[in-house]
Amino acid sequence: MYGKAFAPEYQGALTTLSVNSSLEDVLAAGTERLREAERSGEHGEAARSGLAVAEAHRRLGQVREADRAWKASYRAARDAGDVAAMAWALWSGGTLARQRGAFPLAWRLLGLAAELGERGGDIVVRGYSLAGLAETGRIQGDYEAVGRLHEQLLAEARRRGEARHTVWALEGIAQMRRNSGDHDTAYALFDEAARIAEGAEDRRGHAWALRGLADIVSARDGDTERALGLLTEAEESCRAMNLSGALAYNHKMRGNVLYRAGRYREARQLYTQALGEFRAMGEPRGEALSRLGLTKSLDRLGRERGETAADLAALARELERIGLRHAREMVARAQTELGIEAAPPEKPTPASDLTSTPTSASALTPAPTPAPAPAPAPAPAPTARVSAERAAVGR
Repeated sequence: MYGKAFAPEYQGALTTLSVNSSLEDVLAAGTERLREAERSGEHGEAARSGLAVAEAHRRLGQVREADRAWKASYRAARDAGDVAAMAWALWSGGTLARQRGAFPLAWRLLGLAAELGERGGDIVVRGYSLAGLAETGRIQGDYEAVGRLHEQLLAEARRRGEARHTVWALEGIAQMRRNSGDHDTAYALFDEAARIAEGAEDRRGHAWALRGLADIVSARDGDTERALGLLTEAEESCRAMNLSGALAYNHKMRGNVLYRAGRYREARQLYTQALGEFRAMGEPRGEALSRLGLTKSLDRLGRERGETAADLAALARELERIGLRHAREMVARAQTELGIEAAPPEKPTPASDLTSTPTSASALTPAPTPAPAPAPAPAPAPTARVSAERAAVGR
C-alpha cells in the first residue's frame, strides 16, 4: 500500500537526496547548489535549494541560520514568480517558529503557506502546511480544535499512499490519545506508525514512533527495560541522521522512563543533558519539559521543598505565557504529586486565539484537494495578504 518514503522539501537539483540523508550531507549539498544558483541568477533553483538549507539548519537546531535561509528562499521564490516555492518557504518558516515557541507567528506563516499552496496548485505543500497548523494546535494542547483535522489529514495520506505523512498523522493522534489517558489506543497507533515507517524506510518517523511506544510501555506497563531498549534503537537513527531535536526529546523521554522507575539520580542526569540540548537549539517546549522533570527529580532526591515550589511556580508562569496548555497542566499535576500548593492558574488562551489572521484551529477543515496546476501560477498581486507575507520575511 505504501511506497518508499520521500522528502518533498528536497527539491530542484536536490531531489536525489533521501529522506534518511544525513542532515550534514543535506546542508553541504544544498549550500553548494544554492551558491551555484545565485551565481547564475536562477531564482527558482535558489529558492528550492535554499529550502533544503533552511530545513537542514532547523533540524540541526541552528535557529539563526535557519531563519535567514527560509527568508532568503522566500524572496528568491517571489523574484521567480513561483507561488508554490513561496509556500514551501513559508512552511519552513512556520515550522521554525513553532519549534522556537513563537506560536502566533507559526499560525500566521503556516496559514499563509496553506493558502499559497492551494493557489499555486501544490497539494503537497498545502497538506504539509495544514499538518503544521494541526501540530501547532496539538502541541499547545488544543486537542478539540485540531483533532478532527489530524483525522482528515490521515485519511488523505492513506488515500494517496503517502507513508511519511501517514506516519506523522498517526503519531500526532496517538500523542493526543496518550495525553488524554487512552494508552491502549495510543499504543496501537504508535505501533502502526512504527511498522509503516520501517516498511517505507522512514528512519525519522520510525524513531519518533519508537519514542512513543517507549512512553506507553513505561507508563502503562511499567516495563522499564523494554522502554529503554526502544529508546536506544530510536537513538541510533537520530545519531545516524544527526537529528538534534529528536535526539534531545529521546533523552528527555529516557529521563521520564527512569523517573517512573524511581531511578531519580539517573533521571536527573538525563534531564540535565536534555535541558542543555534544548537550550542550545532554542527549543522552549523541550526546555520547559526538561526543567519540569529535573525539578521533580531533585525534589525526590531531597531538595528543599520551598525551592521546588518556587521552580514549579516559575515554570507554570512561563508555560502560561507562551501558550503551552498541556505542559501547564503537567506542572499542575507535578504540584499535586509532590504535595505542593499552587496558585489558581490563569484562564488558558485557546490555540485558536493565538493568531492575528482569520485562520483559526477550529476552522482548519481542508478544502477539496485541487488538481495540480500544469505550471506555477504567476506571482500574486500586492494585496493585503501578500503584504503580510512580506512583513513576515522582513521585506
